[in-house]
Amino acid sequence: VPVDGRILSGSSTVDQSSITGESAPIPRQQGDTVFASSINGAGVLHLEATHLAADSTISRLIKLVEEAQERRAPAQRFIDRFARVYTPAVVILAALVAVLPPLIWQQPLIDPATPINGWLYRALALLVVACPCALVISTPVSLVSALSNAAKHGVLIKGGAYLEALSQVKLVAFDKTGTLTQGKPAVTHFQSVDCQGNGCEPCSDLLGLTHAVEQSSEHPLAQAVAQAAGGHQVQNRYPAATNVQAQIGAGISGVVGQRQIMIGSHRAFADLPHEAHCNDITSAEENGLTTMLVTADEQYLGYLTVADQVRTDAATAVSHLHDLHIQTAMLTGDNAATAQNIAAQTGIDRVFANLLPEEKVGKIEELLGEYGRVAMIGDGINDAPALATATVGIAMGAAGTDQAMETADVALMHDNLSKLPYAIRLSRAAMRTIRTNVALSLGLKLIFLIALLFGFGTMWLAVLADMGASLLVTFNGMRLTKFEGWT
Repeated sequence: VPVDGRILSGSSTVDQSSITGESAPIPRQQGDTVFASSINGAGVLHLEATHLAADSTISRLIKLVEEAQERRAPAQRFIDRFARVYTPAVVILAALVAVLPPLIWQQPLIDPATPINGWLYRALALLVVACPCALVISTPVSLVSALSNAAKHGVLIKGGAYLEALSQVKLVAFDKTGTLTQGKPAVTHFQSVDCQGNGCEPCSDLLGLTHAVEQSSEHPLAQAVAQAAGGHQVQNRYPAATNVQAQIGAGISGVVGQRQIMIGSHRAFADLPHEAHCNDITSAEENGLTTMLVTADEQYLGYLTVADQVRTDAATAVSHLHDLHIQTAMLTGDNAATAQNIAAQTGIDRVFANLLPEEKVGKIEELLGEYGRVAMIGDGINDAPALATATVGIAMGAAGTDQAMETADVALMHDNLSKLPYAIRLSRAAMRTIRTNVALSLGLKLIFLIALLFGFGTMWLAVLADMGASLLVTFNGMRLTKFEGWT
């Protein structure tokens, strides 16, 4: 696929792993979007370009990765500052090694008769051994390897600073809608007053009748009903309702087969529904579900429950975060009952409901005071203030959202929460590798320096120590390109 575009006609499967990290090709049809650098399958697609090649998702991704690799992590900045002191100190030490022993103890500056060839030889070997090459490259090679690995798996981390911050996170705060849930309501249950059991004719008839009234509406609940009706093959049971009227805050009504059908919450009806369903409806609403009651000519027919569906990978992702000893919280503007229900399904530790966007910022500040390092994951747009306040802001599904890719510190290019614990494990592995590399480079140099000063080293050993340490930390850092984690 040469450019980002929208499919005008045709259908196919598209391999977009270069953008989202998804391992399997994804079905695409008319109206869907595809990304530049994706690979089309067997079908023929006619596209309308939505971005110039220079502004395509893959071009922006490459640009952001290049910028990320230029941003220095605190660990790298520390090494650079250390090297600025270390290098002149080594030069001064080498000069002292060459000059002081001949001046004070009258030992030879140059002695061809011995393998070490005098103190000048030792000073030169010391300069070679103490060269800070291995120390200086120990951090950037690890960071670049980790950032490249993350990008390959559909996780864009905008620099070593955010990679290091991610490794220190103690709590992850989730937005609910669109992050823990799919952001699309679905019918979870429907029951007629004349219900005879699961899949019975009266219940199917109730769903078909509801669809007849709702099918002309663009409301998310109406779309949920349409999807359920199609799934149970009752979408054509009744003709579309006539005289459809939406009553704000009450529901929707229409005429189907000369019957006046009314659909809404129980608050929209003066009389209580059938006694057999009172407890079921109350229990459903207490568990955060939305209920839709259906009447025909003011006679109660039954009810449907609708809920935003929890992502299939949400509970697993939260469990993996707990395995990493990271606490979890949910920040949502939804009601407490709905939030608690989602938390129970996913295993979230703490719930903060009924929050306005500015209140989410205040809550993040409270959590920062309590935990020190907090990551916030949301859609990258509506939650932008909270994302900016957190130690690390993470955007979900950023491949199709320019704003999300620009505003977040970390962008999950596909709606896959399992990438979050993977990114944290990768960041921790990167920090461990950096510490190991620093210890290896300094430790090897210290051993050879002591050996040289006491006359047990040669120039060849000095070269071996310098290049060996550089190669060792390079290969150790490059191991991060093969890191897999939870994907």
